[in-house]
Amino acid sequence: MKKILLILAALALWQNWDRIDRWLNPPQAGNGSGEIVLYATAWCGYCAKTRELFAEDGVAYREVDIEKDSAGRARYQALGGRGVPVIDLRGQVIHGYDVRAIRAAY
Repeated sequence: MKKILLILAALALWQNWDRIDRWLNPPQAGNGSGEIVLYATAWCGYCAKTRELFAEDGVAYREVDIEKDSAGRARYQALGGRGVPVIDLRGQVIHGYDVRAIRAAY
């Protein structure tokens, strides 16, 4: 019985690791300019979904392709970027495509 509970606890941790990681390591403050910046790549599917979400919600944003813009890549890395997309919503940084977090930050 203890093994089953341990397996279930490990599965719950694995499924919610992104939330746990955000709680343990809160996002760093990004730009304070009131601007929304999407750090992305051309080939990223989640970046495309983020673009679609912004279009659906009528959100104006600036996109930085981290593979083509070295200064943008440096800002992306300063925000703790390890994958794309990274979204800087007026100073609140969101790592990955998380619709609830993105919409809550508008």
